Amino acid sequence: MTEQTARRALIRKITTTAVFSAMAVVLMYLEIPLPLMPGFLKFDFSEIPVLIGSFCLGPVYGVIIELLKNLLHLPSTMTMGIGELSNFLTGSLYTGVAGLIYLKLHTRKGALISMLTATAALALIAVPVNAFITLPLYGSVMGLDMDTILSMAAASNPLIDSKIKLLLLAFVPFNLFKGLVVGFITFWVYKPISRLINRTREETRGA
Repeated sequence: MTEQTARRALIRKITTTAVFSAMAVVLMYLEIPLPLMPGFLKFDFSEIPVLIGSFCLGPVYGVIIELLKNLLHLPSTMTMGIGELSNFLTGSLYTGVAGLIYLKLHTRKGALISMLTATAALALIAVPVNAFITLPLYGSVMGLDMDTILSMAAASNPLIDSKIKLLLLAFVPFNLFKGLVVGFITFWVYKPISRLINRTREETRGA
């Protein structure tokens, strides 16, 4: 690879990263409340461009897109940045694991395996992340004790009456749902987007 070709490849990656980051920020604003989920857990589709970026460019770029997405969303945060921190940690895990597996298994079957594995990892790791990082920070920054947070959650799901039930009945199903929906959509839209990116790259080379 010549120096000029390498420079073009780097510029293409930076440009693609910027485009996916911008798309992710826009989608992050389109939050959807889910049934039986606490009001502070809202679903959005912002992980889709992050996951596509992780597949197209590699897991490192996926994490970079995830970081940029949350940094750009900080000016409008409603949680003093705690929500963005949680989103970055869990989103990086999800898209990073999926991108790393897809890097080794670069087929449609590999993409499916990567997204299912990433969803399982997300649901599993989100438990300690929320138990020991997000919830304590959220309570501290927002001035809420655990009883108040549980009351907020119980308003949507009366079965939630303890921290462990909050984790198992809210965070686990929420992240399973999020991972599966994002993975399903990405599975069907990734190839057309990937072909478009590759076509643009070939046209750039020929220019």
